[in-house]
Amino acid sequence: MSPRQIDVHPEAVAEARAAAQWYRERSALATDAFLAELDRAVERITENPEMYPRYVRGTRRYLLQRFPFYLVYREVSGKLEVVAIAHGRRKPGYWKRRIA
Repeated sequence: MSPRQIDVHPEAVAEARAAAQWYRERSALATDAFLAELDRAVERITENPEMYPRYVRGTRRYLLQRFPFYLVYREVSGKLEVVAIAHGRRKPGYWKRRIA
C-alpha cells in the first residue's frame, strides 16, 4: 500500500511543539529522540494506518515507545488526520471535541 496524505490538526501541532520545548529545556538528546520517534510514528501511520488499534469515535491510536505520548488519528475523505499528540497521563479524552 502506498503512503497516504496526512494532515495534522493545528492543536496537535501545538502539542508536539509544547512537548518538544519541554524536552528541549531538559536535554537536547531527549528532544532529538522525541522528534525522531514522532517522525517514525507518522511514517508508520501513513504506510499502514489500519495496523494500529481502533480507539474511540472512529479513531485509531499509535503509542510512542520511549515517551509517554500517543497519536490519535483517523481517516477522513481518503486522507489521514492526526487529531492529537496526547500525553498518556494527562486529561484523558480532552481531544474528542476536535472530531465533532
